[in-house]
Amino acid sequence: MAEAADLHLMDFEQRSVPLVFQENRRARRIILRLDYGASRIVVVLPKRTTRHEGKRFALQNREWIEERLDQLPETVAFAHGSVIPFLGIPHRIRYRAHARGVVWCEEQEIHVAGHEEHVSRRVADWLKLEARREIEARARAKAEQLGKSVKRVILRDTKSRWGSCTTDGVLSFSWRLILAPRHVMDYVVAHEVAHLREMNHGPRFWKLCGEICHSVRSAREWLEANGTDLYRYGR
Repeated sequence: MAEAADLHLMDFEQRSVPLVFQENRRARRIILRLDYGASRIVVVLPKRTTRHEGKRFALQNREWIEERLDQLPETVAFAHGSVIPFLGIPHRIRYRAHARGVVWCEEQEIHVAGHEEHVSRRVADWLKLEARREIEARARAKAEQLGKSVKRVILRDTKSRWGSCTTDGVLSFSWRLILAPRHVMDYVVAHEVAHLREMNHGPRFWKLCGEICHSVRSAREWLEANGTDLYRYGR
């Protein structure tokens, strides 16, 4: 599925929301969906359907869209005073104008030194580094339990899945897992590592997943209830 490069805004009473178009030749009708991660409306267009038709369809379904927009969580910037989860625990961001260093964490606070205009980027970079440290260590340890090896670990800001595994041993994860509780991160890592042996979701896969992670059910329930909430931070 390829996404069109241009973007439109759809105006509502108290906000304007990006409206983007995606072309899908396999689609049989125009489909609307709300991208909670990017806070935008996606219009999926079947073959030979114009963007004008897609926009008209969106306008005809304004009420449906507005009802779902009300479900969007409020975004939280990586800024001084903001409270964000780190490994599932609320931490307040503190800008330290005269402190040395870059970013450090203590007593449920994330301290950021340097110039204030760089706070957001530095917090994001620090979270990604922490995510890599936590995730890569877990992935390699769990793979060793299975007698497998991880070729490479990639971190992205994915929207459709928390992780993935290729047949040649490359594991990809959302860096936003560092915002989730440890047992949730542990499950997602175990899920992808289990694919190193079972590239499916059959009974043997779930048995294997349970052997290297003891919180499969609770983590899946947490992600279902709270997963989209992780996308509201740092936007």
